[in-house]
Amino acid sequence: MPVTLEVGYFNSYYAKRIADQPVGDGTTVGTWNSPPTETLQEDWYIEESRIRGGYNNTSTDLGVKAYIVEDNDDQQRLSNSMIYSGVLNSRTGVNQTNQFSVAEDITKSVDPINGSIQKLYAENTNLIIFQERKVSRALIDKDAIYSAEGAPVQTVSNVVIGQVQAYAGEFGISRNPESFAVYGYQKYFTDKDRNAVLRLSMDGITEISAYGMSDFFRDKLSDATSDSIILGSYDVHNKNYVLSIQQYPVLESSPYVTLSFDEAVKGWTSFYTYSPDVGFSSQGEYFTTKGFKVYKHYSDTDNRNRFYGVDNKSIIKFVINPDPTIVKTMLTINYEGTNGWEVTSLNSDDTGFDLSGSTWNTHVDTIVGGTGVNDYRKIYSYDEGAYSDNNIQYRAGFDRKQNRYVAVIPNNTQTPIAGEVLFGKSMTGIRAYYANVTMQTDDTTDPRGLKELFAVGSTYNI
Repeated sequence: MPVTLEVGYFNSYYAKRIADQPVGDGTTVGTWNSPPTETLQEDWYIEESRIRGGYNNTSTDLGVKAYIVEDNDDQQRLSNSMIYSGVLNSRTGVNQTNQFSVAEDITKSVDPINGSIQKLYAENTNLIIFQERKVSRALIDKDAIYSAEGAPVQTVSNVVIGQVQAYAGEFGISRNPESFAVYGYQKYFTDKDRNAVLRLSMDGITEISAYGMSDFFRDKLSDATSDSIILGSYDVHNKNYVLSIQQYPVLESSPYVTLSFDEAVKGWTSFYTYSPDVGFSSQGEYFTTKGFKVYKHYSDTDNRNRFYGVDNKSIIKFVINPDPTIVKTMLTINYEGTNGWEVTSLNSDDTGFDLSGSTWNTHVDTIVGGTGVNDYRKIYSYDEGAYSDNNIQYRAGFDRKQNRYVAVIPNNTQTPIAGEVLFGKSMTGIRAYYANVTMQTDDTTDPRGLKELFAVGSTYNI
């Protein structure tokens, strides 16, 4: 029985069957080509949908649609909701991970006032939900039922995501889920909007940026734009949380700061001279990636302070502050450690601002000379400060005495305080309540070798 199906209107303007054309082997083949005319009002071929083409005969159509028609089929982004699929059971071969049945309650929403969900982390039978302004915990495969006093009395297992409970504290992860890192029960992350670095553990949320670094992170996180990268990772080798704040655009020459937090001392222990693309730990070792290459840290003991093929110096800044309420003259500086350290900056505290003409100036005693002064700009290391005069060797910087390195503190102050008679090169040492000191490794002493610094001290007169 011939059947004709209606599939719509066929426009011969776009294609039209023409006569069979002969080919080389004597056969013919029908081809399609454009019509010679372009009369859109006339060149239409209408095919009927009636069986046998009879009047009132049975017709065919598309049939019943096996789906629900949405009144509003626009895409929707539910940033504060979660949806889960069917179950996966590898033992029985059941795999329903591609099924999202609208007939079942498979969604869970959190309070939209706390912003979008940025990260989910499963821990045992709990699901930790990181929103922009809140961190919560949801029960997995169970739901708690509470008594009138608020104590849980039983749990049921007929739900996938149970009750959502918020952690105390108005903190979230902002829009930087890349700052998240975990070790054991300790989860680390940042809240850029509140200028805070946080730790989530068994006792709740703790602001670890308050451990002596509140001002620092307030400035650095405030300067970070929405396109900046705040990368967190955990260094299992040193048991440190490593945080790298990289300003946008993230290029080799872009400013960055990388530092680490140590739980053992409850403080931020060190800055690093590298900015990784990704950081992670595996098998007790710490790795970072840079430029599509993976680097293993703490492995090359012959090339210390080399990151991504670039050599760097170790720098430490500290304050010498004996008898803090007494003005003193600091005469020498000494340290216990290995050879190769030099003092690049040693400044006294400010004396206070005084009006000089139309400007306010302050006075600082320093070891660093001003413009045109070339004879003494730093306290040289043991080797770099060595020189000979009449076949006698002298040291312009540190000298070794009783297994310590000791150096005189020169005074290269260029301008005196009003009424000061002796200043600068006319005297030794600097006068101060306290001194800010910067020490770093030099360029020539055992390059890339081990450099240790255990203690720094100073002799002074009151």
